Amino acid sequence: MSAVEYPDDLRYHPAHDWARVEGDVATLGITWFAQDAVGEVVFFDPPAVGTAIGKDESYAEIESVKAVSEVIAPLSGEVIEVNEGVVEDPCVINSDPYGSGWLVKIRIGDEAEVGTLLSAAGYEGLLAND
Repeated sequence: MSAVEYPDDLRYHPAHDWARVEGDVATLGITWFAQDAVGEVVFFDPPAVGTAIGKDESYAEIESVKAVSEVIAPLSGEVIEVNEGVVEDPCVINSDPYGSGWLVKIRIGDEAEVGTLLSAAGYEGLLAND
């Protein structure tokens, strides 16, 4: 991915994670900023399908050439799918963080939490103030 981007159809968590909400299911991943900050991702340790995750809590680890980083859940819910493509080829997180680099899908536990997430403009504003 060559350009910095934050798609308008996603909701963002201040810990540099995103959620694509479709009904009661959310696809989760890390933002362009996060993948750029960690560097080349070499390992993704996902939660098992059926795992309950909590908003603002770590649910997975990403290992890069620089460090091991916790992935923070933007929403609470139950993991219903893990992106096996990322498990097999984690560098896709760097090349396509909003497409084929998604991490897990969850069944949303509390839909009110969606309203607490940032818009793309709000997230970009947060980055500008860091």
